Amino acid sequence: MPISYAPMLREFLQKESAGGIVLIAAAALALVVANSPLAGTYAAALELPIAISAGAFSIDKPSLLWINDGLMAVFFFLVGLEVKRELLAGQLSSWDRASLPLIAAIGGMAVPAIIFLLFNGGNPATMSGWAIPAATDIAFALGILSLLGSRVPAALKALLLAIAVIDDIGAILIIAIFYSGQIEVAMLAGAAGAFAGLVLCNRMRLASSIPYVLLTLLLWVFVLKSGVHATLAGVAAALTIPMHARGEVPLERMEHALHPWVAFLVIPIFGFANAGVSLAGLSLGDFLDPLPLGIAAGLLIGKQLGIFGFGWVAIRLGLAQLPEEVSWRQLHALSLLAAIGFTMSLFIGNLAFADAPRVDAVKLGVLSGSTIAALAGYLLLRSAGSTGPMRPAAKEK
Repeated sequence: MPISYAPMLREFLQKESAGGIVLIAAAALALVVANSPLAGTYAAALELPIAISAGAFSIDKPSLLWINDGLMAVFFFLVGLEVKRELLAGQLSSWDRASLPLIAAIGGMAVPAIIFLLFNGGNPATMSGWAIPAATDIAFALGILSLLGSRVPAALKALLLAIAVIDDIGAILIIAIFYSGQIEVAMLAGAAGAFAGLVLCNRMRLASSIPYVLLTLLLWVFVLKSGVHATLAGVAAALTIPMHARGEVPLERMEHALHPWVAFLVIPIFGFANAGVSLAGLSLGDFLDPLPLGIAAGLLIGKQLGIFGFGWVAIRLGLAQLPEEVSWRQLHALSLLAAIGFTMSLFIGNLAFADAPRVDAVKLGVLSGSTIAALAGYLLLRSAGSTGPMRPAAKEK
């Protein structure tokens, strides 16, 4: 019997929307704590060393890095599952469905990076942050969409999801190519062996999750030690999970099992650990420094020019079609919601910079740009929802 993916999409959107609200609350709480008498305790907790040993392997990291390298690997594993499903049976499974989100997402990654470099291109100390505003936070964006209820057509949510998935693919490639450290060949060989085991499980069409989980843990340890960023192990492992195996659907089962844990635990913990920044003594000049300003402008201006601009050109040239239920104003609002770069932008910021002052500057840029984008997108989408659909010019003549 063929599988209907519409209920899966609805369930995904519902869970991600609720998770987005929790993420917003976690980020707000982090800001409150970081600017309260608990600020010292908050900072000390993030620096608390945690050591784990297993056989010949020993990993000793502060709790913040366990969150960013360990918990976020689970997030990236889920991203990998979503990417595979979308490519095989979802919004990206055919050119007709994928053309608009693909072109819009490419613009939404390239233009923000260019705008960031306009502010920071002459400063070698901050140029490495060029990818920070290229990211989109799907949980945050869907959390905003959920506030509007039935005003938002399902087609717009599906389009945002498809753009975000492509955006995640781009972020994964960027992290792998530009933000990995010195490569340890022996550990990379071990990672290749663990990955080969996962591929073998796929070829054997094993339906049980146990061998995949055990080999994924082994893969994560090898990748962590290899110099390649550890979260990429989650993506690589997810791509080996079979869609169908012996009458079961392992990919769907794992995706459904992981969604609540990621949406309501992993991402909120990451948000709480990374969004806390002290606002004491800040002035307007701090927000206008090239690093935070380049990030905020990249998100706010770059996403609109990239997603809406590239999408508009693609539709006008006949390379893509605007979904029937979606208006131009709603597409513009979507480009603003896609400018909420919170989770992935902060994640890339932590990879780009190691010193606390620049990490705090990244937080200022991401939080200010994402907050303005969320408010503007919400207000524009609310007004668009009350005006009814507006079709492309070809149908307005």
